[in-house]
Amino acid sequence: MTAGVREEPREAVRPRTPRRLPLPTLLAVLVGFAAVGYRLALLFADVPPTNSDEATMGLAALHIARGDGFPVWFYGQAYMGTLEAYLAAPLVALAGPSVLVLRLPTLALYALFLLLSWRLTRRLGGDRWYALLVVAVLALGADRVVKNQLIAGGGYPELNPAGAALALLTVGLCVTGPGARWPRWAAWGLIAGVLLWVDPLILPYVLTLGTLLVAWRWRELAGRAGVVLAGALLLGAAPMVVDSLRHGRNPVAAVLAAGGTGTAADWADRLHGGLVLGPPLAMGFCSPGRCATWQLWWAVAFPVLLALAALTAWHTLRRASGGPRSAERVSAGVRLALLGGAAGVLAAYAVSNAAGRTPIESSRYLSCLAVAVPALLWPLWQAARPLAARPLAWRRQLAEVAASDRPAERQIADVAASDRPVERQLAEVAASEEGGYRYLPEVESIKAIGERTAGARAAGARARVAGVGALAVLAGVLGTGAAATAEVIRAAPAVHAEADRHRSLVDTLGALGVRHVRGGYWTCNRLTYATGENVLCAAVEDDLRPGFDRLPKYRREVAADPDAAWVALAGSPLAARLDARLGPEAGALDVVTVAGWRIYLPRR
Repeated sequence: MTAGVREEPREAVRPRTPRRLPLPTLLAVLVGFAAVGYRLALLFADVPPTNSDEATMGLAALHIARGDGFPVWFYGQAYMGTLEAYLAAPLVALAGPSVLVLRLPTLALYALFLLLSWRLTRRLGGDRWYALLVVAVLALGADRVVKNQLIAGGGYPELNPAGAALALLTVGLCVTGPGARWPRWAAWGLIAGVLLWVDPLILPYVLTLGTLLVAWRWRELAGRAGVVLAGALLLGAAPMVVDSLRHGRNPVAAVLAAGGTGTAADWADRLHGGLVLGPPLAMGFCSPGRCATWQLWWAVAFPVLLALAALTAWHTLRRASGGPRSAERVSAGVRLALLGGAAGVLAAYAVSNAAGRTPIESSRYLSCLAVAVPALLWPLWQAARPLAARPLAWRRQLAEVAASDRPAERQIADVAASDRPVERQLAEVAASEEGGYRYLPEVESIKAIGERTAGARAAGARARVAGVGALAVLAGVLGTGAAATAEVIRAAPAVHAEADRHRSLVDTLGALGVRHVRGGYWTCNRLTYATGENVLCAAVEDDLRPGFDRLPKYRREVAADPDAAWVALAGSPLAARLDARLGPEAGALDVVTVAGWRIYLPRR
């Protein structure tokens, strides 16, 4: 009866326990999805508001999608690469020109930044709970933060994920063996080269991380690794190099000239804009378009925390045992490089004219401070972690005692092995072979125990105070960022209404059959991109003089049309100037008003 019956292997019927993510990792995933979902909802609500600079990048994407041109630089200048246009071009080709398709790649870059920051935090020695904290801080989306992350205006959305990737590659290059490092050297050089083409704002991080690699891997860099790195760097920067050779342009000179244009700002204004307003705006602690006084507390906390984190990393680097490949030394070295990069970014901005003249808008130049968050918050976490861990430890110890079936002698031995000196001495008394109370420590020993206990209690008190202070700062970071994020949500309906008014303007121009218009700088390219170049616009100043056209061909086509219209916001200085030209006579203007816009048509 048992013939033909085959015994199944025991493994075939063994139930498999599904692998579960640790709780902090699961929470980090949920926070990350919530952060991306929040930003996607903002995009559907037309937040943050678009502008003509973003539309200029959109026009570059439109031209790339059509094959009409492959621009290297942001139109109208010889610096800031058009990587965002190339990323958006396939979507523009599929769905047509819109702000949403232009921003979907920047949203993907933000999601990548969250993932890389989580991974970087873990590689730098942070536990899963600290990685969750970093993700939570980076998930907050205040006004200036979401603009830096989502607006495809050139240079900013790609800086943070690239900076985090460079830091991760640096960790890998410092801890792996030579045979496994070739792809990492190539990736490091390629990313650094692309960054140099796209935007030099990230240069302080490239320099500090590169210096760390030179200090610890100079022997490899003197050989084939240096050739691989240099070749990949040239490949990444190829668009900039080729254009400079073809046209004799110097992008470094162009960047310096752009940063020094206009009237020089006063040094007090520069330092106030760079060191007082800059850090809170860049880290997302301010309301839309302004910084309330109570939101400026980070201006004091940031430099203190930056110095404390740097000193902590330096101390760890000096005392860590092992060679350069020691995980502790590598973590400390990369943290120090990130903090040095953040200090360089802040210093470069604080001495610029932009910090003094336009501190609110120009704080976008500090967007890459977010790359250093895993290193910046490390001292706070180190101080706060014992307070958070103590209740869990006590509950775990009580549970172990309650569930223990070990004899009293074994528990006494465990107490003796503890690192608490008083308990150790008492355990020695209890376990003494002399019996009863005949064996007692000497008076000097008891006195020494008391002194050590008092010192330990004082140190514990200081640690508790530091922990409470660290928790307060971390709570302030999350609370202030959450409040600023709520302000963005409250302002979203007004931004969406403005976008609807602009769509009404586009529809009205189409219904009127208008193909060529003149308008202000912040009107022109936005209008041209929204219509897919069905309406071409030439920029004018408020006094009707020609303005700055990033694409001069638009001006030529508008000038050739005698029926070109004018477009201005109702109530603007340009509208007031054009209103003076209204009238019934030939050559005067007729006006059509739509949703807060005024369209001026020449009378024939």
